[in-house]
Amino acid sequence: MTGLIVLGVVAAVVLLVLWKTVRIIPQARAGIVERLGRYNRTLDAGLAIVIPFVDRVRPLLDLREQVVSFEPQSVITEDNLVVSIDTVLYFQVTDPKAATYEIADYIAGIEQLTVTTLRNVTGSMTLEDALTSRDQINAQLRGVLDEATGKWGIRVNRVELKAIEPPGTIREAMEKQMRAERDRRATILTAEGVKQSQILTAEGEKQSAILRAQGQRESQMLQAEGQSKAIETVFRAIHEGDADPKLLAYQYLQMLPQIAQGDANKIWIIPSEFTEALGQLRTTIGSGRDERGGEPPHG
Repeated sequence: MTGLIVLGVVAAVVLLVLWKTVRIIPQARAGIVERLGRYNRTLDAGLAIVIPFVDRVRPLLDLREQVVSFEPQSVITEDNLVVSIDTVLYFQVTDPKAATYEIADYIAGIEQLTVTTLRNVTGSMTLEDALTSRDQINAQLRGVLDEATGKWGIRVNRVELKAIEPPGTIREAMEKQMRAERDRRATILTAEGVKQSQILTAEGEKQSAILRAQGQRESQMLQAEGQSKAIETVFRAIHEGDADPKLLAYQYLQMLPQIAQGDANKIWIIPSEFTEALGQLRTTIGSGRDERGGEPPHG
């Protein structure tokens, strides 16, 4: 019975020694080994052998990029307005030894450093600049934090401002200003639309009037040209037919009203044949009077 108890104790001691000797480090983790209280080495991912009861493995460190969201902080801007700023920090442990021995709690250190840096950066800006310069604030925060946390074995990858909340009265004033600005822009756009519509309407009426005038002018020109060609045809037919002077004078008298109808006919050109025929017609009429012995009765 005693032998079984001793055997059980020996087995337990062996298992304990093996458990203390063999350590398995997960991927993206690191372990710090202290031998007799002093730093010995850093364990990477995989199987590791340590000396039991001599080597001590501290809690494993996470080497992945980590995200920390800090509580909103009250910051006073350059124009003496208190705003609440909520930040998010992305960082990564690059040196497990420095992260273990250079600072007691690197999360708390990063938080306090972020708060003080944020107050320094935002305190030199007005509220309007702080609301519109998030990228600039992020860049300044990242530069300061990355430089300060470098000796802690920490690399700050990004710093983001989740929200910047001004006081309630300031938010109401800003909303009123935005509504007034939107109303002003809407009024300007409406006026521009009316202006463009009036300009287009006037241009259309102008083009329409020009086209109508051109049409009327071309129509009058075509009518005058047609009348001219008709008169020319009649004159040519009369001359080619060698008409009697009396008939010629009679035809000229018939064509005079048609010549005078055109609006463009301001000057009449009377051919020499017309004057000769008119003289012969007057002579014929005068001889007729002499033969009858007096003037013809008035109709």
